[in-house]
Amino acid sequence: MHPMMTPLISIIAGVLVLIYPKILNYVVAIYLILFGIIEIFSKS
Repeated sequence: MHPMMTPLISIIAGVLVLIYPKILNYVVAIYLILFGIIEIFSKS
């Protein structure tokens, strides 16, 4: 995966939380899932 993917996802998640604070749980969950997938595929 591209090394700029994780910071880009972090910025998007932060902006979404600022705009829609009620979706914080969903944003955090999606971020953690995507971060885990990126880490798994970057190891191989």
